[in-house]
Amino acid sequence: MEAVIGLLLMLLGFSHGVETCDGRQDGAQCYGALGGTVVLQLMDNASEIFRYQLLSNRTVILAGRKNQILSNLIENRSSFTPINGTFRINNLSWTDGGEYSLEIFDSNGQRSEQRTLNLTIQAPVSSVLLVSECLSQGEMRVSCSSEGGDSPQYSWTLDGHTLTDAQLLSGKNESNNITLKQDVSGQLVCSVRNNVSSVSKKEKISTCGFIFINCTINMTHISQWVLEANNTLCIEPATTPTMITDTVSVPSSDVPWYISECKLTLLQWIY
Repeated sequence: MEAVIGLLLMLLGFSHGVETCDGRQDGAQCYGALGGTVVLQLMDNASEIFRYQLLSNRTVILAGRKNQILSNLIENRSSFTPINGTFRINNLSWTDGGEYSLEIFDSNGQRSEQRTLNLTIQAPVSSVLLVSECLSQGEMRVSCSSEGGDSPQYSWTLDGHTLTDAQLLSGKNESNNITLKQDVSGQLVCSVRNNVSSVSKKEKISTCGFIFINCTINMTHISQWVLEANNTLCIEPATTPTMITDTVSVPSSDVPWYISECKLTLLQWIY
């Protein structure tokens, strides 16, 4: 499994960062990326320490005396710098994870100090997929998924600002599936991270073509979201012109007039 994940990361061209951790405090929690590098700060300056050794799973992997390194079990992929007390481990594997114990001895061979740190190895997040779809009432469901990555954590922003409850119909800003309200649009970004990596994906989203109707027609109140293209609500019916008929009396003259009572039509005979 480890070889498969390592090969996948190489094929994707993923660039590992260097994680640093201060192990000078007892019980420190440190993280390293699978295939990457971690730098453990074990002490301030080893040249001032008479003798020291670092154990992993009860096996001494590093031993030294002041500025002299006596042994390094993984020297093919690690290095210790006495002047600043840092231990650098490259090409991390799952087996590098676990508890490390640092023991310091005085000139009499007595252990004067002991402290531990825990190193957790995580597969980094390599890519993010963002999928959106419109629902029946104009809401938008958006799903964010990551490829690879242990213990992924999700977060969302819209136009550079964290999503608020006023914009969310369901889901939380920390979940990977959310449903946006009908009027939400803008630059949506999903970020996925764990302790050793962070990747994001953005998408320009627009409303699903719905409008909010709020009116009263024939004493009936209508308040709902409707598809604008098919909307027939809250639209006043067109008014039909009224046909008017009347009788017009015309004084007698030399020119005879014949008057019809239908639509005010006048016929004139000209002699």
